[in-house]
Parts: sequence; C-alpha cells; structure tokens
Amino acid sequence: MIRLKNEKQIDGIRKSCKLLAQMFDEIIPQIHAGMTTYDIDQLAVKFIKAHGGTPAWYSCDFPGALCISVNDEVIHGIPSKHKRIKEGDIVSLDGGIDLDGYISDSCRTIPIGKVSKEAEDLMEITKKGLMAGIAACKVGNRISDIANAVSSTVGAKYGIVTDYCGHGVGLEVHEDPNIPNLFLGGPNPRIQPGMVLAIEPMINLGTGEVELLDDDWTVVTADGKISAHQEHTVAVFRDHTEILTTL
Repeated sequence: MIRLKNEKQIDGIRKSCKLLAQMFDEIIPQIHAGMTTYDIDQLAVKFIKAHGGTPAWYSCDFPGALCISVNDEVIHGIPSKHKRIKEGDIVSLDGGIDLDGYISDSCRTIPIGKVSKEAEDLMEITKKGLMAGIAACKVGNRISDIANAVSSTVGAKYGIVTDYCGHGVGLEVHEDPNIPNLFLGGPNPRIQPGMVLAIEPMINLGTGEVELLDDDWTVVTADGKISAHQEHTVAVFRDHTEILTTL
C-alpha cells in the first residue's frame, strides 16, 4: 500500500532529510585514504546522535549507521575495522536518519583522491541518471517514467542494476512503491501528491548483474567491476517535486 503523506508528515521528513544532507556535507571532507570503513561509520554515528537522531538502518538490524560500499560493492557494504579505503577507490555512502519517527534516505558516491577517468565518468552518469529520474517524478506520470528517464540517460554503455531499486520512504525505511531504474514490467502506479520517494540509480561499469555475499548484506557486481550509487529522497506536490535531501 502506498502511504501518501500529509503536510505535517512531509515537514517532519524534510527536517530529517536536511539533517542527513548536513551530515554528509560535514563528514565527507573528513574522509581520506587509510581510514577504515568503521572509522567513517563512526563519524556518522557521532553526528546523528549529537543532533538528536537515530541511524535509521538500526531498525533493519543492519550493523552500521551507513552502508559503505567500496569499488565493486554495489550496496549494503558493512562497516569494518579491517577494511581500509585507499587512493583511487570510489566509496558509496548510503545513510538514513530516524528523527522523531521521520525517516530520510540518501546516498553519495565519492572518490578517494585521484580516481580513474572511467570511475569519474561512471559517477557522473549515475548523478545524471538520478537527476533525470527526479525530473520525471511529477504528478500524472507513472513510476515507469522515472525508470525510463534513468535508463535512457545512462544508456547501454553501463550496467543498470535491476535486482534492487528505489522505494517509498518517510514513515518507514522501505515503503511501497518500488522504483526500478530499468522498467521491466510489473506494478506501475501513477505518481500522486503526497508521495515521498527514494530514487536511487545503481550503475555498474560492466554488467548489471549482481551477487549477494555470504554476510547476507553486501551486494557486489558479478564481474568485479566498479559500481556507483546516488540517491535522493523527494516529496511530490501537485505543482512540483522537491528534493528533500539537499541543503
């Protein structure tokens, strides 16, 4: 069931989203080669708790405040004291905050120092795919219009992950509807005022096929090539769509 949010609920979700954007802006400049992914996660934990929130992923029993996915890890990378990031890596930071019962969700993929041209291009096309999807997220369109905007922007050069997708968000971490980045059929509801959606392209340098590791969380590319992930939470109004996870 799709949960349409009222003005009060959207305002609460907006506050959570603004706090999440502030967190990313504060911690990302502190991230550097040699840190462990656990170190990065602790930056997020400290910020969220200092501002009166709770890491949203804790409610899903995920062992971290951030999913920190490095290089060929697509999503749900578990923070670890034994995994150090290095120059040339790309790192996806997927976070959410529960602020007074309102949930935010956003992801940024960042370079660690100087990265390859193909990594730069991958991150850039993923951002463009996200913004195209958001532009198509307006009243009267369907969920397939978001997916088609993402996939047509990304093009055939890259692998679009279809096993995982965006979703409704705001009162729970994952709500209906699912929002694919490549439409292959299935439920295709119209976009309505009051929808709050997490749109999140996951784009691979090679194949779009993925595998789940034995930890039952980390998803990696099937061919070992790198992946990028960008995500915003948006709120749909009758005459516009607002990106909530920006300052």
